Amino acid sequence: MGILTGALSVRRYRAVGQVPEDFRTAYADALTDNAFREPREWTPGLEASGWCQIHNLLDTEFEDINRWLYNQYLVASLRMDKKSLPGNLLKAHLDKRIKAWCEEQGRPKCPARVKAEIKEQLQVELFEKTLPRVTTWEFCWDLQSGHVLFHNSAEKANDLFRKRFRQTFGLALLPWSPLDFLADDPELSHALEITGLSDLRAEDAV
Repeated sequence: MGILTGALSVRRYRAVGQVPEDFRTAYADALTDNAFREPREWTPGLEASGWCQIHNLLDTEFEDINRWLYNQYLVASLRMDKKSLPGNLLKAHLDKRIKAWCEEQGRPKCPARVKAEIKEQLQVELFEKTLPRVTTWEFCWDLQSGHVLFHNSAEKANDLFRKRFRQTFGLALLPWSPLDFLADDPELSHALEITGLSDLRAEDAV
């Protein structure tokens, strides 16, 4: 729970749109509808994502508002699971299977067709035993100011977060710079525009 306990490496956004008056009920339902759900069947390379509580990644229910709403701050985590086989482990098992086949058949080399069949069978066996790689990224949304902090700076994670956020809350996220603070100072904002450091305008402030 880095967002509650220590320093963060974050991307900052502004949520564009109106928060509904009944946001407690609306967002509890929206978070639940878009919460993380285990896929019925895993396939190689499949990625499953959705919201979970910051307190425990297995907690995907949002009926208790006190678990995700702190004053005006909405806090949750985006969870992504991906299941794949380590390439070096697959190769090691495959080499042993091929060697065993050659010894059993008394042949110096395994035909390509047989090798492909052994590899396919091995992938199925290992995949069933493999646990998914689980990743979580926290976010904090100030519902009053519209500012959103996402606890990850990687492009792929942020693309997923923006899409999931819009799908859940119906609001777009715009990148937010520290220079946005200056929008409340028209003179300084104008000076920065002249120097080319910013295109901020006071009337654009949120």
